[in-house]
Amino acid sequence: MADEDKRLEQIILTRLVRLNAKIQGLVTGLAAGLLIFIATNWLVLKGGRQVGPHLSLLGQFFVGYRVTFLGSLIGFAYAFVCGFIVGYSVAWMYNWIADLKEVKN
Repeated sequence: MADEDKRLEQIILTRLVRLNAKIQGLVTGLAAGLLIFIATNWLVLKGGRQVGPHLSLLGQFFVGYRVTFLGSLIGFAYAFVCGFIVGYSVAWMYNWIADLKEVKN
């Protein structure tokens, strides 16, 4: 039984998929950017006396961001960069851990 387990583990390790960090970063960045862009423009179109008080707090972190159409473009850029960094880092760490696991065996 132990030989079968080792064989199965070896098959899994040889078929272990490596993540492409650039693609992961691009997809995560686009998702984050589009989320901010759509949420901001949704509130702009909705209108009201005070538009998006909670979302406007992003201006604390994203310099120049406001709940306006121009602000949605600025927010998209900031969120894309932050999302890219997070996605790239996660894929890089996954590949690093997978390499450590493979070297161990």
